[in-house]
Amino acid sequence: MTDKVNKFMEGVIARNVGEKEFHQAVLEVAEVIIPFIEENPVYADAKILERLVEPERAITFRVPWQDDKGGYHINRGYRIEFNSAIGPYKGGLRFHPSVNLSILKFLGFEQILKNSLTTLPMGGGKGGSDFNPKGKSDNEIMRFCQSFMSELFRHIGPNTDVPAGDIGVGGREIGFLFGQYKRLRNEFTGVLTGKGREWGGSLMRPEATGFGNVYFSQEMLATKGDSFKGKTVAVSGFGNVAWGAVIKATQLGAKVVTISGPDGYIFDPNGISEDKIDYMLELRATNNDIVQPYAKEFGVEFFAGKRPWEQKVDIALPCATQNELNEEDAKKLVSNGVICVGEGANMPCTPEAIEVFQKAKVLFSPGKASNAGGVAVSGLEMSQNSIRYNWSAEEVDQKLHVIMKDIHEACKKYGTEKDGYVNYVKGANIAGFVKVADAMLAQGLV
Repeated sequence: MTDKVNKFMEGVIARNVGEKEFHQAVLEVAEVIIPFIEENPVYADAKILERLVEPERAITFRVPWQDDKGGYHINRGYRIEFNSAIGPYKGGLRFHPSVNLSILKFLGFEQILKNSLTTLPMGGGKGGSDFNPKGKSDNEIMRFCQSFMSELFRHIGPNTDVPAGDIGVGGREIGFLFGQYKRLRNEFTGVLTGKGREWGGSLMRPEATGFGNVYFSQEMLATKGDSFKGKTVAVSGFGNVAWGAVIKATQLGAKVVTISGPDGYIFDPNGISEDKIDYMLELRATNNDIVQPYAKEFGVEFFAGKRPWEQKVDIALPCATQNELNEEDAKKLVSNGVICVGEGANMPCTPEAIEVFQKAKVLFSPGKASNAGGVAVSGLEMSQNSIRYNWSAEEVDQKLHVIMKDIHEACKKYGTEKDGYVNYVKGANIAGFVKVADAMLAQGLV
């Protein structure tokens, strides 16, 4: 870490005490952007990076709700409106006990650059609550969502802030949230994305993040004259992102051999395809958050409490959660001959793991680039809402594919090293930063 980066991070840490996830996200960007700023002093003079790491608005509020037995509960709600230089705030809502200010600021900060990379007019934001939807009845979740939206509604709008789903917030929750917003505002607008197909949603949204991750990885492989065809792939997670990645990788001729959950991972040497992919949806629908039933259903091996990165594979797609792949995991993958790692989740690889991949010259993409497919299709949903029209699944998929190719080209432009190796972390951060920074300069002191 250079002296300038160290000094900058000291200021960030002092202003955001104890927010370790946020510090990690900022450091990853600062290590790349500060040298770039030194070569482009106009950004330094205007203190663009200092402004970028400070949210434009951070909203916290209480969320009281009543369970089915009449008991009262109080949760905390958040919305971090981070940056609106290139469009309305855009980012998901997460309902999970782990939600806190640090995690949401890390996610919101990442969202700024991710949304910028999509080329669509969307700023960065994130929100959620420490509410746990698991084990709750539909009526309990509805009452919580209505209480949550009764405060959030005054801060959002189709031209101000457009939330989406995230962990713990699926179609059911989006429906309850949208219904309460419509009731309070007496208007039908595209204020949320991830909506049902019948009331303003877009086709392909559930698969989009996983599809986009595979499309981006496909572009990385193409730089080496390679492809997914005939490759063995490890995927972590078993939600929408993992599901989409398994579908698309299989369509492209790969064999996906793992999915995982908090309980461990399964190894299916014959590949996860057809009815096995459909079973992933059944697993998720149970809300039990375990993958062991897959092993029983299809007679494959289950590794309790372990991660799939110990398996010998050609391609790794971490699609579960932040910091799920550490230095030791990365060394195992490299020693087993992995050639490509595409982040499907937000920041799933630790900084030490990324360093291992880059030193080994493995193709590696950061989540802000390779998992941008989800928010890209959310942006396409916003466009469809604005024109009161719906595109076909084929049209949405085609547009997503083009967007992921464009993101890859932008990363290559700014990330190609002198020896020809593409540092996608560097490329994604600089490409995302430049668009937002130039907009901030053009708009003056805001």
